[in-house]
Amino acid sequence: LSDINIHIKSGMTVGIIGGTGSGKSSLVQLIPRLYDITEGSLKVGGRDVREYDLDTLRGSVAMVLQKNLLFSGTIKENLRWGNADATDEEIEEACRLSQADEFVRSFPDGYNTHIEQGGTNVSGGQKQRISLARALAVRPSILILDDTTSAVDMETESYIQNQLKKIEKDCTIFIIA
Repeated sequence: LSDINIHIKSGMTVGIIGGTGSGKSSLVQLIPRLYDITEGSLKVGGRDVREYDLDTLRGSVAMVLQKNLLFSGTIKENLRWGNADATDEEIEEACRLSQADEFVRSFPDGYNTHIEQGGTNVSGGQKQRISLARALAVRPSILILDDTTSAVDMETESYIQNQLKKIEKDCTIFIIA
């Protein structure tokens, strides 16, 4: 990437569209410093990202990728992975926003359902929605969605997009397609 100048106000939702290999993911991975910029500056909250403590910066950013990893344990444990202090109510709200609550409750053990390593006992769409709920439970200032809903149908994707509007005022959202 070169010669990029973008100003994004807090609370905006930004769509980033481009072909494979065009730099979409690389661009947003600069925000939590998964890559460092080599020239110029990248600011979050008016402050260069290199000035932040790395844990503090990354703690305010949640990323949900196309291929997500679920861990061996219960759904509830997976949802608390990014925010160990999340209440049951916060977890359930995050699942409602990601349209995961209904299918999670349909399991015999609900939120206490055991997830196999890698999430092999749930579908790709269910895995994506649980991963999105896990990110939402963090209550990030910046939410990066990198082809996050590729395994869900159009109706579910539309529902999720509408639900994300509920957090826009508290969160800047990047959606990569």
